[in-house]
Amino acid sequence: MNNKILESEPNPTLVTLSDNKAKWNLPEYRRKGYRDLHRINRYGLLFRSDAVLKLKQNINPNIEKIPLVQKMVNHKSFCSLIVGRDQDILFERYAHDFSEFQPQTIMSITKLFLNLFIGELVEQKTVELEKTIGFYLPDIGSGYADASVQDVLNMNVINSFSEDYTDPYTSSFLQESVGGWRLPDELGQNQNLEEFLNGIKAEEGKDLKNNSDLAFYKSANTDVLALLVEKVSGRELREWVLSVAEAIGFEDALYMATDRAGMPWLSGGGCLISRDFLRMGLLFSRKGQGVENRSVGSSTFIDETLKFKGPKYMQLTNDKFVYYANQTMKSDEWIGHSGYGGQFLMMNLKTKIVAGFFSVLETPSATDESYKSDMICMLDEIVSGKYE
Repeated sequence: MNNKILESEPNPTLVTLSDNKAKWNLPEYRRKGYRDLHRINRYGLLFRSDAVLKLKQNINPNIEKIPLVQKMVNHKSFCSLIVGRDQDILFERYAHDFSEFQPQTIMSITKLFLNLFIGELVEQKTVELEKTIGFYLPDIGSGYADASVQDVLNMNVINSFSEDYTDPYTSSFLQESVGGWRLPDELGQNQNLEEFLNGIKAEEGKDLKNNSDLAFYKSANTDVLALLVEKVSGRELREWVLSVAEAIGFEDALYMATDRAGMPWLSGGGCLISRDFLRMGLLFSRKGQGVENRSVGSSTFIDETLKFKGPKYMQLTNDKFVYYANQTMKSDEWIGHSGYGGQFLMMNLKTKIVAGFFSVLETPSATDESYKSDMICMLDEIVSGKYE
């Protein structure tokens, strides 16, 4: 028997090189990394629909004339902008190095799925929003045990988990090895999502109450809610995700990162092509009504989400804010969500117009608040329009 040890090296795409970031997330590699993330992550599932929502082009020339549209589609970070209503594509534009067939990470926009899942459980009276997370998850750590389900939905909890993208050692980056976006410090030292979440603690000597009117954004909140959905319903999380994929009617696929045990990483693990990104938003514009008479979520819960003020997530102008409620960002007549690095999906529940924007910021932190404000204001103007 040959006892020779085979030579190997850490996976070069997943290794942490500098600024405590995996190679794919460094500025010089990020644009390609965002497109390849469905192949880069270590663990994942692929969901395809048996029936595809048909879309047809019915381009409205007025959208292109909007000044912010001109500004954003000509920005170096731009990848794609797609706008639709019902089954019509009203606008579709791609960067020179992007295409309608190119998947891209949607990052935190997968959080929107929890609005559907929790809404369904609330409508079934299986979950009560005033009860604590610990009531449903007895093994959860002190970082969530005494928080209400509603506060976790609204990013309204204070604990030791941090998500400051300008800090390379923030907790959300450290979670990446759990979802397979980077290697652990030592090969073989793998941790599953449930174990990671149960280990989040309250801040020393403090409770979990947020005494401000500002949201404290934490991706771990979403994963805690996902764990709750699975435990309370007795139905595997992958089955919940599959039901949404089959209601949306994806043309290509939902590429979903998971932990090592196969639990979908719903706080940010999805990748979609642009038209399927639009299809996802169109499901929300129909308040959960899908293809083949399938239904997911709760239309009542979606309506209540729009009415629910929630804490302030972001200020757009002197008197206009984006609020966070029920795992959505919302303002005026729209709900939606942003994604780390330059993504947003917005659905106006009054006009039924949906707009999806893909881009890749190549700043060290993948953030730019001025750019983000322009992106949201552009989409707000688009989805609030009247296009006959």
